[in-house]
Amino acid sequence: MAGSNRPKGYGMTAELQDKKDAKYDPQLAAQAAGWIAAVTGESIPDSSASELQQKLQDGVILCNLINKLAPGSVKKINTSKMAFKQMENIGNFLEGCYAYGVPKPDLFQTVDLYEGQNMPQVVNGIIAVGRKAGAKGYDGPSLGPKEATGQKREFTEEQLRAGQGVIGLQMGSNQGASQAGATPFGLGRQVEKTNLKV
Repeated sequence: MAGSNRPKGYGMTAELQDKKDAKYDPQLAAQAAGWIAAVTGESIPDSSASELQQKLQDGVILCNLINKLAPGSVKKINTSKMAFKQMENIGNFLEGCYAYGVPKPDLFQTVDLYEGQNMPQVVNGIIAVGRKAGAKGYDGPSLGPKEATGQKREFTEEQLRAGQGVIGLQMGSNQGASQAGATPFGLGRQVEKTNLKV
């Protein structure tokens, strides 16, 4: 991926990077880019991972995105071309997403975007933000499947008491099993002499 002065890896490093790159889905990336464009009004290329990475690398569009969803999430958006300021923007976006309710495992790390190390995870993180926006009632464009909601179950005392006497199938069954004739560990096989033909 572009955006990094890092030399291309060899051996296992190259294999792992190729594996990550193979997970990049241009259709999902196009959906994510289209959603960001619809929410922020910015035009974003959706043709390749490197173009998407270059457009989002400074973090400005992402900060604008989270500020549209949750106003005031990112107080100051850095417009400097200095690397650490751009990475700070990405970090501020990620913190804003976490505060918005997106779980950290669903998001990406700053270097995944800034250095283009894991663009499939970046796309997945944007989709997670879109999913959370839909769950929070954002009335703009939607992205991704509807987020699952929990179903709280309530049982009466009688139902709980009835369930205590049931042996679940996970515990197995002992039908027909017994320890009759079992010998202690280490004891040799006992053969009766009356059954032996000499």
